[in-house]
Order: sequence, then C-alpha cells, then structure tokens
Amino acid sequence: MAPRKGNMMTVRSDIKVLDATIRDGGLCNNFEFTDDFVRELYKTNIKSGVDYMEFGYRASKNMFDPEKFGKWKFCDEEDIRSIVGDNVSDMKISVMADVGRCDFREDFIPKSESVIDMVRVACYIHQIPAAVEMIEHFHSLGYETTCNIMAISQANSEQVEEALEMLGESSVDVIYLVDSYGSLYPETAEELAKKYLAAGERFGKSIGFHAHNNQNLAFANTIETMSYGVSYLDATAMGMGRGAGNCAMELLLGFLKNPKYSLYSLLGFIEKYMLPLKESGIKWGYDIQYMLTGQLNRHPREAMAFTAEERSDYCEFYTSLLENF
Repeated sequence: MAPRKGNMMTVRSDIKVLDATIRDGGLCNNFEFTDDFVRELYKTNIKSGVDYMEFGYRASKNMFDPEKFGKWKFCDEEDIRSIVGDNVSDMKISVMADVGRCDFREDFIPKSESVIDMVRVACYIHQIPAAVEMIEHFHSLGYETTCNIMAISQANSEQVEEALEMLGESSVDVIYLVDSYGSLYPETAEELAKKYLAAGERFGKSIGFHAHNNQNLAFANTIETMSYGVSYLDATAMGMGRGAGNCAMELLLGFLKNPKYSLYSLLGFIEKYMLPLKESGIKWGYDIQYMLTGQLNRHPREAMAFTAEERSDYCEFYTSLLENF
C-alpha cells in the first residue's frame, strides 16, 4: 500500500490551493457576478493565502453570445486587469479553456503580455489529442498549463492509462483528476489518485483534484487524495459550483496546517457576499436529487432540471433515473 505523504500535522510545501468560485460558481448564475464581488473575492483570496484564482472561462465569442452571459464566461484581458491591475500579489491568475468551445489560437496573447499565469484545459477523455494540441500552444506562449479530464468516473482503466501516458509525454504541468459527477468515494478517489500520481512521478508532473459534492464527499475526497500526494486542490467559497457544488474553501483552509492559509478573511467574505448571493435565489449545494445522480454515476443535468423546476418528488425522480439507466 502506498504510504501517505505526511500526516495530519504536516505542512506540505507542495500544496497549491486554487479558488474556482467565479468559474464553477459562474455556472450557477450565468457568470453574472458584480465587479465588486469579484474584486473583494480577489482581495480575500490574497489575504487567505490562496495560490491561484480562476476567473472563469475563455469561451469562444463565435459560439457563445456575449449578450447572453456575464463577462467571466469570456475573461477578456482588460476585464481581468480591471480587477487585478498588474496583479502584484503572490497569487496567480488562471482561466479555463474547454476543448471545442474556445478559439485558443486567436484568443490568447503571449504570457509576457498577459496578467494570466495559468490556462487550465478541460476535456473529456476522448478529446485528449485535442487537449494536448492546446496545451502545447499555451506552453509555447509561456503559460503554466493543466489538463482537467472530466467525467473520469465513466472512463475505463485502459483509457485512463492511455490518457495519462499521452499527457505525461506532453508539456502539461499539472494533470487533474476530476470527479465531475460527484460519484467517487474516498476509496475510489484514492485508487485513481494513485494511478495519476504514479504517472506524475514517472513524467515529472504535479497532480490536482477537483471534486463535486453530490454525495457530501467533496471535502473528504479532496483531503484523501491530498494525503497520498495530490498537490493542486480546487475549492470554492461556500462550495459554490455547478449542481451540488464543490469542495468548500472554508473547510479546506480550516484543515490545512500551513500558517500561510487563513480562514478569517474568507468568513468575512462569506458573510458579506456569499450569504446575500444565496438569499437572492442562486442555487447550488448538496440535495437529494444530486445524491441520486452521484450514486448512479450520472451527469447531474437531470438533477439540475429537477432543481430548477423546484420539484421534491424524489421517489418519482429516482424511478425515472433507474428506468433510463
């Protein structure tokens, strides 16, 4: 059995915490955050010792109408700079680029001219060749890169190994294990993490983990994978993210023993900004319908529709999921 890396009291200098509130949380409110909200979150993350802040997606304006989304769906350089200036802090800035949903050759300037430090390439397992092409392009522009392979719980072990091999041979810096459906348990998350970590060791890559909270296990799975050596950890304020949401930043910062991480400013931000957001009717977080899609290893889209319709007929919903299984 692979040994755990350190113990509950250990400070791990390899740990990097990434705040994905605007990006994953943006899926809950169409990316329509006020500048005040984003600016305060930026300041809060700096005070809290967060290592990376993800501002959103850089999606194609040819595919997605800018009139129909908030600006963090597109993360224009000037919009990020209006919040961070030249970002003189130690915290790095990231954006996400989805395979097939961005104009990556046209929409990214060289890193030397950009305030962005890292581009996270998101793909499904069959899109790895396209992801590698994007990674090499971003690498040539000077950015740090990650590859976030989504819906990994639906891939077979042969596919996972092939993907890790291809990414290992690429210029990517971090390979992310992503529990898109919130269907992993600590045991399965551990097993996958060890596969990723073995590849990471072989090819000199860091490994990250991005959790969803369908079964109330986002935090548990995050610290479980971390304990074996996963070092890039995603979290969001109050767990705000698509559907059941993500690992809550307040849980993670409260757990990590490195004194550089601090909880106090984040609690203030939650009080002043997250609670009003929730009260305004924006929905996210664990609920029975998300538990059911998580247990069945299904995309949460049906549960999201169930939530939007304000239904509570769980028995009927469960039966319909089983019928279409």
